Amino acid sequence: MTDLRLEKGKATRDRLIEAARRLFGKRGYEATSIEAVLAAARVKRGSLYHHFQSKEALFDAVLDRQVAGISRAVGLAARAAGPDPVETLRAGCSRWLRMALDPAIQRIVLLDAPAVVGWKRWRQLDEQHTLGGLRANLKRIARQGRLPAGEVDVLAHMLLAALSEAAILIARAEDPRAALAAGQDAVDTLVDRLALRSRH
Repeated sequence: MTDLRLEKGKATRDRLIEAARRLFGKRGYEATSIEAVLAAARVKRGSLYHHFQSKEALFDAVLDRQVAGISRAVGLAARAAGPDPVETLRAGCSRWLRMALDPAIQRIVLLDAPAVVGWKRWRQLDEQHTLGGLRANLKRIARQGRLPAGEVDVLAHMLLAALSEAAILIARAEDPRAALAAGQDAVDTLVDRLALRSRH
């Protein structure tokens, strides 16, 4: 019985997160009411507040899941690029920037997140899901003598911040596809300069 209750609770929580993701992605945080989420998820108010203390907490869960999904997609793109760690880095960066064209990702991850959960929490989720893979990739580049091993951690944070800013520029641009092309060119330049030669 306990297992059944746990499974039912998880299914309800998942339904709420998915319904909220669709609504937040389409309407934005401010224009999405709790009532709309309840109707879309077919869940009673008491069930929602059993899992989430507030609309902000629900948004946080949606954001967490969305950032985790982006991280998985970036990781897949990186691994598909082959054995060269510079090319895997380039492919992962490119995949993230292309995902910034998605209106739901723009709204949830890039535009609403800093205002709803705050910059600190936003960066925390980004680092939680993305920083480890980025750091591991840079370590592989450093082992090849293509960048200083002692700078890997700082460079991982700097590159993560640069990618986030590029994605925001794409999300806010009047011509997002032109902004994407410019962002990809800039990231390619950054990666090329980063791994151009050993600076030991």
